[in-house]
Amino acid sequence: MDENTVHQPLLLSPTPETGYVKNASFSVSLAKLVLRVVMWVVFILWVAITFLLPAEFTSNYVNILFEATGGSVFGITGSLFLLFSAPILVISFLAVAYLVISGEEKFHKKKSYPSFRLWTFPVIVDGPFGVVSAAEFIGILLFAVYVIWAVYSYVLRTLHHVGDLSSFKEQSYLFLKIMGLRLGSIGIFCLAFLFLPVARGSVLLRLIDIPFEHATKYHVWLGHLTMVLFTLHGLLYVIAWAMEGRLLEMASVNADFITILEWKDIGVANLPGVISLVAGLLMWVTSLPPVRKLNFELFFYTHQLYVVFVLFLALHVGDFIFCFAAGAIFLFMLDRFLRFCQSRKIVEIISAKCHPCGTVELVLSKPANLRYNALSFVFLQVRELSWLQWHPFSVSSSPLDGKYHMSILIKVLGEWTAKLRDNILHISEATPEEEQPLKPQTKLTASIEGPYGHESPYHLMYENLVLIAGGIGISPFLAILSDILHRIRKGKPCLPRNVSIIWAVKNSTELPLLSTVDMESICPFYSDKLNLETHVYVTRESEPPLEEGNVRSTTTCPAFPMFKGRSMSGLVGTGHKVWSGLYIISSTLGLIILMALLEIFYINPYGITTWWYKGLLLIACMTVSIVVFGGAVVGFWHLWETRMSERDGYEDDTIKVDTTQHNETLTEKGFLGVTTSSTRIKYGARPDFKEIFAYLSKRWGSVDAGVLVCGPPTLQASVAKEIRSHNIGRDKDHPIFHFNSHSFDL
Repeated sequence: MDENTVHQPLLLSPTPETGYVKNASFSVSLAKLVLRVVMWVVFILWVAITFLLPAEFTSNYVNILFEATGGSVFGITGSLFLLFSAPILVISFLAVAYLVISGEEKFHKKKSYPSFRLWTFPVIVDGPFGVVSAAEFIGILLFAVYVIWAVYSYVLRTLHHVGDLSSFKEQSYLFLKIMGLRLGSIGIFCLAFLFLPVARGSVLLRLIDIPFEHATKYHVWLGHLTMVLFTLHGLLYVIAWAMEGRLLEMASVNADFITILEWKDIGVANLPGVISLVAGLLMWVTSLPPVRKLNFELFFYTHQLYVVFVLFLALHVGDFIFCFAAGAIFLFMLDRFLRFCQSRKIVEIISAKCHPCGTVELVLSKPANLRYNALSFVFLQVRELSWLQWHPFSVSSSPLDGKYHMSILIKVLGEWTAKLRDNILHISEATPEEEQPLKPQTKLTASIEGPYGHESPYHLMYENLVLIAGGIGISPFLAILSDILHRIRKGKPCLPRNVSIIWAVKNSTELPLLSTVDMESICPFYSDKLNLETHVYVTRESEPPLEEGNVRSTTTCPAFPMFKGRSMSGLVGTGHKVWSGLYIISSTLGLIILMALLEIFYINPYGITTWWYKGLLLIACMTVSIVVFGGAVVGFWHLWETRMSERDGYEDDTIKVDTTQHNETLTEKGFLGVTTSSTRIKYGARPDFKEIFAYLSKRWGSVDAGVLVCGPPTLQASVAKEIRSHNIGRDKDHPIFHFNSHSFDL
């Protein structure tokens, strides 16, 4: 897998082009090659069938396949599931095997010349899609070509079909209905991809090394496309019925429902489709940027209507049509159940600090065997604030910082974060006499989902690294810096030797955040092996404040009470590969067994033919297989995790040391800690990225340079635009800058 990538367009990763390459035995390398080839073949065949299905000759071949497999116990439902849902599940099985045999990272340096890469070269920097890499642009084009081709093919076939009718009115009615049906089928195929990016701990995302925070934008793009198609699907039917005068009339003399509310037993049921579409429209409208930014909670809670959307879609189309997208939806359900199990566990907060710049630092308890990389995200819920709200935050500590803790920095920006800060301040100010009546509030209780992040530590694979942050966007880069220093001290694989930090802040009160990484303490000799430069731009102050050098104190809560076993769970995110694979495989086998039993002992003997009912039974089988078969694996996984934690022990002394390190005051470290000699501060100025990249180009020469950006969309667009301009017009002795973003925006 490519260790440098942030964005990958397809399901498989290419071989590394620079940086580090894994050392592996011949047998392991051969096995991985075979698995990659098989996954590529399955994926290409799956996409090819989907892409070519609108063509008449492809439909004929699919019908032949249905006739060949329709006599099985599963019938036509099994044939469609095998053709359109099974491939993505097969790829998931193979991905598990691939990740397991890949093992731990063992690297050696590989020399190479700088080269362009599709997934790190920004093509579009402004517009509705935000910053789009060349690989993502190709993916957008492929989806656009598919939709245009499918609509074109279906229009031609529909025109040929309605041409035999003599009446123009009848031709119009029939054309609208058939095209409505066809647009719905195209939407179903887009739906098959829609759920893949939002399976946060998906084995597929781990395979292609795309973290969840990057995959969400693919879900947004596909969501817009899918809802446009489904809206047109419903609109064409409504227009056709209105033209016929049947929209609000009885479908027939003996009908009990008007046409738009009809619920057929044989054929497509209209009313469930209306309910599903309304739920989809509500999710779509509230996810638009103006609504989402104005009222995030409205967007978040409305998005839970995906349950209604999927359930009534299955009732609308029946079991066999639902099979077009069932595989991807099943993988999402697997991930959702695992997230639910993980989030039930209470995680103790070891300590909390309120920095004077309005940033809260939390230190969370974690088990010693929890695996994650720097640049990871966690979703946090604080029980004392809300039982419903979950908020994503970057991890600000390296996995090498401590065996039993993980840190996050939280900028106080909204109501929830303000309540968190006030709660911490209230606890820290409580006197011994006041502690007794406030006993329920003398601790913060959290639940965690994650951590989610890259499967491989790609930030360690560039010898030359540029970290560009805006405001609290410095948080993940503190984790990177700490990770690099720990690896240098311990002699672990770590390529970065030249690191340039560009940080834009509004006020100088935020500057002490740099001191949360005590570089001299982590690696006393780091300056011999790491060339670090930090350039800070204070945009809203024209000169240093008069009180510079006099550090305002940081409010620190005393360590919260620790309880054995109250650390976060490792069920999702970058969790254990073998257990993740067993969970997926057992749930899938359970689904097949349940479907077979249902067909043999219920559907066939009793002659069940009702479409919507069979769709409901399919959804029930998917749910039961995950809860029963997958739940059994989750139970054993939890027992194994508990046993491993007991074996590793829970060293209270280590926790106390870690907590003490995190609770040092900034006064003891100084205003900028140990970074003063390599830190330059400019007041009343913004970063001039053209000047910055020109300076780095002359200094670094012809190399691959990784650029990581964490900040608002305007910052990302500015950096991407300059990188695109520089790379296109670069001299041969200048670097190629590779754009990578690390901003999370739901």
